[in-house]
Amino acid sequence: MTMIENLLARKAGLAQVSVGDTVTVEVDMCVMIDLQFATLWLAPTRIHDPDKVAVIMDHAVPAPTLKDAEGGPRARAFVADFGVKRFFDVGRHGICHQVIAENGLARPGEVLACTDSHTCAGGAYNTAARGLGPAEVYSILCTGATWFQIAPTIRYEFEGTRPDPVSGKDIFLYIANEYGDATNHNLEFGGPGLGSIPMNDRRTIATQGAEISADFSTFGVDDVLREFLTERGISDYVAANADPDASYVDVRHVDLSALEPYVARPGTVSRNGSPVSVVERRKIDQAFIGSCANGQLDDLRIAAEILRGRTVADGVRLLVTPASQTVYRDAMRLGYLQDIADAGGVVTNSTCGACFGYHMGVIGPGEVCITSSTRNFKGRMGSTDAEIYMASPATVAASAIAGVIADPTSLTA
Repeated sequence: MTMIENLLARKAGLAQVSVGDTVTVEVDMCVMIDLQFATLWLAPTRIHDPDKVAVIMDHAVPAPTLKDAEGGPRARAFVADFGVKRFFDVGRHGICHQVIAENGLARPGEVLACTDSHTCAGGAYNTAARGLGPAEVYSILCTGATWFQIAPTIRYEFEGTRPDPVSGKDIFLYIANEYGDATNHNLEFGGPGLGSIPMNDRRTIATQGAEISADFSTFGVDDVLREFLTERGISDYVAANADPDASYVDVRHVDLSALEPYVARPGTVSRNGSPVSVVERRKIDQAFIGSCANGQLDDLRIAAEILRGRTVADGVRLLVTPASQTVYRDAMRLGYLQDIADAGGVVTNSTCGACFGYHMGVIGPGEVCITSSTRNFKGRMGSTDAEIYMASPATVAASAIAGVIADPTSLTA
């Protein structure tokens, strides 16, 4: 069986599962976000297990609308009524997938559910992590279980060594451009080159699986992940591994050493990208670094290193949104925020922000934005008449300096 098949079989109490089977599994962590409490909220009369629930204020923090402001008291009443200890209120908040990672809520061999579509981010930690609809998550909250249908799995074998400044975003954009959508398929990542991909980049790749419509995006457990888990005091887990004779619908080999920075053109990431070195040098109005995919501490470090001693081009707005308060504080102590601000960038509160076109950086008609966030479809970050290019934090920072879409290689060599 594949990695995800072994994991779901064990959680369902089965010796074997096959493609097409439907299994019912216990959910180890059910994550609820602020938007759930702000829209159509109905307080339950009981929940299955408060120790398997986390509530994270993440998308609209601090509340930009009255509706969002009404959701906060509902969330606080819920955790108080049911004794939910894992509550990340304003001040401890952040994008849910970042907070999940920081607090060890996504663990190897376990199942994690959340209403956010990028919950697949947890797959970086060998977790069966899946974004589900609000009604399904409400059901999990009350019953502690859910069901999945076993989809076929595509295996990616990473080979060679990832060069600088190639990042997880570039690896994903290459995959999306080369192979297109993976609708109703699982993605499994491994191979001898995996060790050259750090955890922040694995999280980016797993997160972006949602953009090619994958069910689960899962990485194996290796020394890099073990060290990450040990640093967070996590040792009591049972890893989900693929069997040597696992059956895949396709096995795709990616030579990391041959990759270079990539960019996806507006509309979609699927079969719509190219190396930054050959893309048109399009003038930009806004550059955004943030989101669950690329608002991590290492992303801010990369941006700061490029921006240090340089200045954002006239007419360009550079917005940088740390993925959590922890990232914000660490980046402040390390001087990254100072470097960004000194270059003319604007550092915002830690939240989803401009990524989903809700607040703190909506783009207007006719504007061009280059973003390291998760989606570039029409209207995602504001006006349907705006254009969104997607790239890595390094490329976004380099473009902010140049005023046009620019290759970061010359600035990081």
